[in-house]
Amino acid sequence: QVQLVESGGGLVQAGGSLRLSCVATGSALRLNVMGWYRQAPGKQRELVASITSSGTTNYQDALEGRFIISRDNAKNTVYLQMNSLKPEDTAVYYCASSPFALGSRSPSSGSTGLGTQVTVSA
Repeated sequence: QVQLVESGGGLVQAGGSLRLSCVATGSALRLNVMGWYRQAPGKQRELVASITSSGTTNYQDALEGRFIISRDNAKNTVYLQMNSLKPEDTAVYYCASSPFALGSRSPSSGSTGLGTQVTVSA
């Protein structure tokens, strides 16, 4: 079982940046795909970005260029650098881990953290 703890959320003005972190504990982490989901009020959870153990990244089309995902396997940590933030980026952001590719709404056979709130003011 993998446990995930997110941090780094907060309130930021439009145009600003935030860096989310997620520390993972558990077995075989270095082999897992890791990533970030987000869920805005009244909307379905959506995949933001994912990264494989070898560093291959995948982004939601609309976010590529503003968001950057990275991982430090030695620290069992995945990051999400969010730049040029917009009010529509306001959501709870969830870290995820799975031995398989992450689904568009949730990780298959994987784990998610409790989430960290990101609020972007206009």
